[in-house]
Amino acid sequence: MNTYVVTLLIFGAVVLLTAWLPMALRRVPLSLPICCIAIGMALAWSPFTPLPQFNPLENVKWAEHLTEFVVVVALMGAGLKIDRPLGWARWMITWRLLGIAMPISIAAIALLGWSVLGLGAASALLLGAALAPTDPVLAADVQVGPPQTGEEDDIRFALTSEAGLNDGLSFPFVMAAMAIAGSTAGHSDWVLPWLAVDVVWKLAVGAGTGWIVGRALGYLTFKVPERSRIARTGDGLAALGFTCVAYAIAELVHGYGFVAVFVAALALRSVERHSSFHGELHDFGEQIERMLMMVLLVCFGSIVAEGSLLQKVDWRVAVVAVVTLSLVRPLAGWLSLMGCRHSVAEKAIVSVFGIRGLGSIYYLAYASGKVQFEGIETIWATVLVIILASIVLHGIAVTPVMRWIDRRRGVDKMKPAPTPDATD
Repeated sequence: MNTYVVTLLIFGAVVLLTAWLPMALRRVPLSLPICCIAIGMALAWSPFTPLPQFNPLENVKWAEHLTEFVVVVALMGAGLKIDRPLGWARWMITWRLLGIAMPISIAAIALLGWSVLGLGAASALLLGAALAPTDPVLAADVQVGPPQTGEEDDIRFALTSEAGLNDGLSFPFVMAAMAIAGSTAGHSDWVLPWLAVDVVWKLAVGAGTGWIVGRALGYLTFKVPERSRIARTGDGLAALGFTCVAYAIAELVHGYGFVAVFVAALALRSVERHSSFHGELHDFGEQIERMLMMVLLVCFGSIVAEGSLLQKVDWRVAVVAVVTLSLVRPLAGWLSLMGCRHSVAEKAIVSVFGIRGLGSIYYLAYASGKVQFEGIETIWATVLVIILASIVLHGIAVTPVMRWIDRRRGVDKMKPAPTPDATD
């Protein structure tokens, strides 16, 4: 059997399923990520396919760079489809989630890692930092709609903007875990360099670079003489170029590229908010993101099928997973939204639907590829179990819950648009 031809057949079939399944699953409590993982498991277990079963700890660099790329593409897409202008009051729900819910989540998960899993300080902090961010890749079902479609209620805006920013804002905590792991026991000489470089410098440079690059790209896209504008091409492929340029420049000047990409997308929108070209950029970016997500989740299914990391799962890992998903994120989100004008149902949905995903794998691969952490297999097993459980639970619940809250507010996104009367 020709392995190359079989691989092309499988890839083509999975891509077609990825294009068709979102439409088929629109009314069903089942998500595309769940299907992709199931496909990956089936292919890895099948004796007739070339998909290997692999352990990410043996392929850390591959895991790091593949997840890195799909996350930055998702961050650009999330930023491009947010219609709401950046502002302190307009984004208050986002600032609350970032400034209150995320630190509480990191501390609580780290405490669970230390007390239940028996991890040291560095490993526990890495676990908390990797699992605290919500995922921009897997949260499509609870994100805002395409640009200028009006599908931007406070729930979807909160979850989209939070996912866009907290992937970058959790990076300082990952760096702190790496600094603790690499320092001499009992020494705190890493604190000042960490505060100066990893917190202040890299966050400021990431945000500043993103804003400058986004405004510059916006000028080239919308403001130069019309015959030279990028928007005149109507080519959504430019979204991929915007993503790579913003990320690479920020990383070259030692800023956080994740922050830069999302901020660049917001800055690009701010230059010209109502151009139809934003729709072209969004549509292409969404297609690329979905294809990359499909590939990675099929590989994730292969990791599950391989099973060596999941053999590390015991009652302690199960307890941490259950507490993290059922208590830590919901309570942290709820505390951060106390005093907001939103209804109890809306606060509950924002608090619960903080899906964990590929960003967590990126952080774990990045850190474990550079520094030795004690109990690293236990950390990987815990993260994989939580991601798998989050994808399944949130994937099943999101469709009925979002339809329920939309109907409650008098909006039914599943209802077909009225057909014009031919006699009019």
